[in-house]
Amino acid sequence: MRETELPEWRKNMNGTPVTYNDVSTKSSTGKLKNSLFVSVTGNALEWFDWTIYASFAPFIAKTMFSPSNATSALLQTLGIFAVGFLARPFGGVLFARTADRSGRRTALVLTMSLMAVGSLVIAFIPPYARIGIFSSILLLIARLVQGLAHGGESGASYVYVSELAPAKNRGLWSSTVFMGISAGVMLGSLFGVVLTRTLSTGQLLEWGWRVPFIAGALLGIFAFYLRRKTVETEVFRQQSVETPVATPSRGAKEKVHGAIKLFFLLGATNVAYYTWLSFASTYAISSKKVSPADAFTASLAAQFVGFLALPLFGWLSDRIGRKPMALLTTVGFAAFSFPLDAIFSNNSWTLFASQSAALVIFAAVGSIYPAIMAEQFSTANRTLGVGSVSSIAAVIFGGPAPYLNSWLTSIGYHWLFTAYTVALNAIAAVFIVYMTETKGMDLRRKTIA
Repeated sequence: MRETELPEWRKNMNGTPVTYNDVSTKSSTGKLKNSLFVSVTGNALEWFDWTIYASFAPFIAKTMFSPSNATSALLQTLGIFAVGFLARPFGGVLFARTADRSGRRTALVLTMSLMAVGSLVIAFIPPYARIGIFSSILLLIARLVQGLAHGGESGASYVYVSELAPAKNRGLWSSTVFMGISAGVMLGSLFGVVLTRTLSTGQLLEWGWRVPFIAGALLGIFAFYLRRKTVETEVFRQQSVETPVATPSRGAKEKVHGAIKLFFLLGATNVAYYTWLSFASTYAISSKKVSPADAFTASLAAQFVGFLALPLFGWLSDRIGRKPMALLTTVGFAAFSFPLDAIFSNNSWTLFASQSAALVIFAAVGSIYPAIMAEQFSTANRTLGVGSVSSIAAVIFGGPAPYLNSWLTSIGYHWLFTAYTVALNAIAAVFIVYMTETKGMDLRRKTIA
């Protein structure tokens, strides 16, 4: 076959041909690790763009909505945060088709571009005082665009890293995804610390909160450039030229049961994630009346503690399995959600203590998210399966969590949200007990055993 006749999956992003050995373990360990680093870096920047909205929600609320009712404005801001999740399943399906047909890295490049555009739009939306309700509408549109990108990013990045990883170290490699996510959130919190300690409240409301969105757009362009230089995964390439390793096919009923177990695991832990990672500082500012500077500082320190726990749990999952890690998180939140709430007061140190503990509990499952999801689906439909289940779980459980938390708190029923978290994680723990252990599974197969 002449070079000009090579299929797209056999070419680099710039159109030059590559050989199968470009992604072989023997000849390109350096390329694989570099691609892993680039993927995780892009993942961090994408989540930075996604989470700064939650972090700066109190300031966005006062700028983009009517100032007549502060609580209503915050709820509307968080409502748009939740609505942004509605686009995630569509993005998950759209970019999953791209990833499963044209390659994982192609989808990752496209999602990074869309996320950067969304951040740039948010940064320059005129305030409510100038254009009225149109500022809210533009904010909604930008968040829907980001939701579309985020749905595609989650599925494609989970699959990409899992397929790059050696089977015996897949848990450790997959932990880098949430390390990237945590790094992105920490970067957003760092912006919060710097801006709230250097700018007045008036400056923050006028223009300060827009700075991280401008930075996110610029960093997104940089990540787009980096991702164009990554390699495609060997598992995807091999599927295109070889017969995948076949394992006994499962019945339709068993596949549905497997998807339901994964759905509840993702749903329960999504609620915990968005409560304790993305939204904790906003909750501390709006409900506990912690000063913004102290809240961002305490949250940043807690996020670093959770960040350090991720590779440890990923490494451990490669030795004792995925199920013990998932049970550690779900049983942990079922048992300790009320005690963590009891610790949380109007002192910033309590935010650090409760958030640190919660993020360490979450790290057990966060470290293996990519691995445990990728191991549930065959190569041909892996991105579609991962993207769909993770996006739908995020829409139903993750996205509404901050809004539900704020609303129940505003009417004096915060305990009900905590009970909801406990119930979801208890149910998920039961499902996990009956999940098949997938540690070390060969991803080059038609079906899962």
